[in-house]
Amino acid sequence: MPNHHSIGSLTNRQKILTKGHLIDSYNKAHRIFPSFSPLNPEFSPGHFIMDNFSDCFSFTLVNKKEKEKDKIRAQELDDMVLRNSSLPHTALVITDASIKNDIATSISHVHIANRPLTKTVHHALFVTSTEAELFAIRYGINQACSNDTISKIIVITNSIHAAKKVFDSKSHPSQLHTAAILCELWGFFNSNYDNSIEFWECPSCLKWRLHHDVDKDSKSFHLTPSYPCKISWDFCKKTDSNNIINQWKTMFQASDGKGKHFLDLLDDDFNPIELSYTKDSPWLQAFGHSNSLCAYAMRAITNHAPIGENRLRFLPNMDFFCVHATIIPSNRGNTFFMSAKDLMGIGTQEEIH
Repeated sequence: MPNHHSIGSLTNRQKILTKGHLIDSYNKAHRIFPSFSPLNPEFSPGHFIMDNFSDCFSFTLVNKKEKEKDKIRAQELDDMVLRNSSLPHTALVITDASIKNDIATSISHVHIANRPLTKTVHHALFVTSTEAELFAIRYGINQACSNDTISKIIVITNSIHAAKKVFDSKSHPSQLHTAAILCELWGFFNSNYDNSIEFWECPSCLKWRLHHDVDKDSKSFHLTPSYPCKISWDFCKKTDSNNIINQWKTMFQASDGKGKHFLDLLDDDFNPIELSYTKDSPWLQAFGHSNSLCAYAMRAITNHAPIGENRLRFLPNMDFFCVHATIIPSNRGNTFFMSAKDLMGIGTQEEIH
């Protein structure tokens, strides 16, 4: 929650009246806790789990090409539970997380045959949903690995992108959790090479019975934030990015310099597509793999707007006028005399014969 004594909340009048140096009490009170360690042994060459136990883990994702994908996935989950629920050496780990009033609730339910249900609940302040989901997976796996009789772990989650980060060798802020999970899995796989773990995707919209119970539990808590507290790196990035996007949308809609060449991108319901930065943003996911395709898409989105209009739109306070002239021959054999300002479409062009 915002601290009312932070520098950002001071008015210009208050800043003028302030004597001496300013110390941002928001950063002082909350601080940023480290969430990654690139030198962790779990990520060292030759020790990474994918290089040693690549056959011990798997992902079962929803087939989005199926017309009735939700119905098919629900049936697949029911069949999987029916096959494994009675096996004494299999643990079903169902995880979910929710965020309310900036407080994240991470919950995992661990089902083992002939044993009571094990529930794990954790709360954290100022973290992202991905961190909360990964935290739930971490402690669900921890509960399953603590049982020496378990040889197979099945994790059912609605955040399969968070589960994939466990096996992501690139540096990312969630490595604090992935290192702990990898450490658990190293011991689990080393104890018996037949041990395995599966990750099943279960979208929340399915309201599949076992996952729906966890989802309801994660949303049943009503907590009040306590201060001071620490804040995660990802949450800082998310907050700053959201502020920038909101400021951009306000300025863009209110500005007269929007221009006529910029197209409004619409989704399947004909609503304007919101700016996004998460998961490489939908736009980059579709075009980011190819430089040429990205260039074509950019030209289409801007409706082939001239570079001058782009500059006038994004740099309205800068003067691009240049005293130097440019002579450009036309296809008809004529010659056009244009200044830099003319090239940006705000001057006139004089034909010289």
